[in-house]
Amino acid sequence: MTRDHAETIALRALAWMAGREGVLEGFLAASGASAEDLRRRAGDPAFLVATLDHLMTDDALVTGFCDHEGVPYDTPARAREALPGGETVHWT
Repeated sequence: MTRDHAETIALRALAWMAGREGVLEGFLAASGASAEDLRRRAGDPAFLVATLDHLMTDDALVTGFCDHEGVPYDTPARAREALPGGETVHWT
């Protein structure tokens, strides 16, 4: 997955979360971000990684987003890995 495609996936995930009652609020609460941060940092790769991280905390969010977008369920994880700072850490 290219970085551009990964950014597009993350932005679509953010838009999808914003359209679901309670989901965006949960992201804001968990991340400490404000609505202003969303507007200001939506293009920041670190913020996009955080967006995908939040999406991936709940299987229902992942499947809901992926079903809505018509993409495989591993797409958010692949997008996260393609963004700077989103690489999977292997501790062993």
